[in-house]
Amino acid sequence: MTQAIELQSVTRRFRNDNALEDVTLAVPDGAICGLLGRNGAGKTTVMSLISGQDRPTTGRVLVDGDDPFENEAVLSSISFVRDNQRYPDDYFLHHVLSIAPAFAPHWDGELAAELVEGFRLPRKPAIRKFSRGQLSAVAIVLGLASRAPVTLLDEPYLGLDATARGLFHDLLLRDLGRHPRTLLLSTHLIDESDSLFDHVVLMDRGRVVLRAEAEEARRVAMCVSGVADAVQAFCADYPVLRSHSIGGLRTSTVTGRLDDDARSRAATLGVQLKGASLQDLAVAYGSGDSLQDSSKEGISA
Repeated sequence: MTQAIELQSVTRRFRNDNALEDVTLAVPDGAICGLLGRNGAGKTTVMSLISGQDRPTTGRVLVDGDDPFENEAVLSSISFVRDNQRYPDDYFLHHVLSIAPAFAPHWDGELAAELVEGFRLPRKPAIRKFSRGQLSAVAIVLGLASRAPVTLLDEPYLGLDATARGLFHDLLLRDLGRHPRTLLLSTHLIDESDSLFDHVVLMDRGRVVLRAEAEEARRVAMCVSGVADAVQAFCADYPVLRSHSIGGLRTSTVTGRLDDDARSRAATLGVQLKGASLQDLAVAYGSGDSLQDSSKEGISA
């Protein structure tokens, strides 16, 4: 399978702190990959490296097999709009839309106009006066209408209402069906985006803790709930990622497959089992409760 994006043993150090440490991941050509994790996990740093806006301290970053840094041919195929994208104070929406094609060889003006209309973006106020949701909508317009072969969307949902988020999903899937590309999407609204993902990369504290096809990722862990003693007894045979107790009840997320043996043991102990969602996994790994050594290589399917 051709890889559109590769990070090979990448570390990014800022003075004495590692924003990324020994990160290895790959995103196949044409895939929609969810880049998940808490704030500060390293997601934006990964996107900055992929987009050529930064360089790794050690390791290699490849986009379609080439280093993107100061590589015009590669950079012309990448669109990256940050969650905190800045614009000149005197810019209006029409300024952004008129300049964008100069940086996006595959720009589609009709799609941009459709997105502007769908998000009901105003044309009169300067962009600096836009709300948080309106700024997110502008970022989505730039990201999708660029039709870049590699599109990076960093927290595109911030401030968007449910209707606007639904519009984004609908137009994204429609346009990817017509014009396939590789999409790396970072978001905290994981449950809403879950069905979009082909692949998942979950990060914590600058490391990759899980990388897998989305279907496989949904099968790597279970959520166990019930009376605390019974849950603790069930979890004795599994690595515990996170536990939460209220009174005499406990819920734990554990690494392991929800198979017949697990169901039989749960029935014997009187606990409830369900497969862990991607949201459950992100919460578990980001909680700080995980018993798994975060310095070890992440789970890979």
